[in-house]
Amino acid sequence: MARLQSKYPTETEYLQAVQEVLESIEDEYNRHPEFETAKIVERLVEPDRIFTFRVTWVDDNGEVQTNLGYRVQFNSAIGPYKGGLRFHSSVTPSMLKFLGFEQTFKNALTSLPMGGAKGGSDFSPRGKSDAEIMRFCQAFMLELWRCIGPDQDIPAGDVGVGGREIGYLNGMYQKLSREYHTGVLTGKGETWGGSVLRPEATGFGALYFAQHVLGRVGQTLEGKRICVSGFGNVAWGAVKKANQLGAKVVAISGPDGVCSIPDGITGEMNEYMLEMRSSNRDRVEDMAVKFPDRATFIPGKKSWSIPCDIALPCAFQNELDEEDAKTLKANGCWCCCEVSNMGCRPEAIHFFQNNGVIFAPGKAVNAGGVATSGLEMTQNAAHISWSGAEVDSKLHWIMQNIHEQCVKFGLRPDGTVDYLKGANVAGFMKVATAMLEQGVI
Repeated sequence: MARLQSKYPTETEYLQAVQEVLESIEDEYNRHPEFETAKIVERLVEPDRIFTFRVTWVDDNGEVQTNLGYRVQFNSAIGPYKGGLRFHSSVTPSMLKFLGFEQTFKNALTSLPMGGAKGGSDFSPRGKSDAEIMRFCQAFMLELWRCIGPDQDIPAGDVGVGGREIGYLNGMYQKLSREYHTGVLTGKGETWGGSVLRPEATGFGALYFAQHVLGRVGQTLEGKRICVSGFGNVAWGAVKKANQLGAKVVAISGPDGVCSIPDGITGEMNEYMLEMRSSNRDRVEDMAVKFPDRATFIPGKKSWSIPCDIALPCAFQNELDEEDAKTLKANGCWCCCEVSNMGCRPEAIHFFQNNGVIFAPGKAVNAGGVATSGLEMTQNAAHISWSGAEVDSKLHWIMQNIHEQCVKFGLRPDGTVDYLKGANVAGFMKVATAMLEQGVI
């Protein structure tokens, strides 16, 4: 860590992600001297390669705009690079390195042959027209397309990149490559190679994982109050599955504040979340405007200010800090399942763990999204399409298996589970073993 901090002093997200993993795996790592001999950690914390490129496009006013694009191919020890693209004004190399590092272990947890990667741009879809988003996506793919492929690197969506953006990106890739590779991007539309349930998969998988967490302590989701942050694809899927499993989502939030929904989000409100996301307005207040009899907007507040049993961070990294954790605990929250990548700050995680709040990390909880992307890749490679029931059954099994791995490596002497340690050690052992067996490359 000291070497990394001196080498990358400004890359705070990346350093935070690495430190969390290294602290978790230390004991297990030291039981394997062969890892030290092969310098596994020193190799694992550095990405295989990083592509940086200029993206130039023209807005609706005819003005030339310039953004930066990136692809971080982090580790391919267990399969081709796999990870999403993020379009957001805050995107930096540090952010994408942290996400690619996390993705490496998350993908390993799924038991599917996928390495870790991440990419994106500091372009923000917020306030942009569909035509502007299309032109940007086409310009972005013009630079990226030679670096990706169905057996090389398979991007997907992430923050700011949904089905619309994947469509524009895929269309440009097909034109440039002159080969119809349906497997080069995942999260596609169902009529052109996409998998059933892929849009819902991250949220669905998170709730399946939460079911296992609660089941281990003799609880179910039935009747539980849940607070969710964000209103994008991930939050939408989480709310939809929470409703199906009998829970009550009492809050969603955005950059402008929180909507308190005491009686729970209805199916109609859940579907309206998709309209909120596609509007590019980035305002959760729209929910209260649309449903004034059910939702109350509170400006400047987070979802964590609303009393609940379970907290589901679904928006962005480091969105839940120590004060939020204390507020949640004081208001009756006893479980936090991190659905966003590194959604909780280290101080918040330590508070949860030291104060009897069950905490599960994003690399385990949100792995259902990339797992279903892997299933989409399998369907594309075989030129087939599975039913929703088949995909859902496989997603259930994958999330159960991830939970079992977390318990195996995170079981404490008192019978409770350190899900953070369990997820990190399980993912690390698979990647480290693969690296060791393939030699120093």
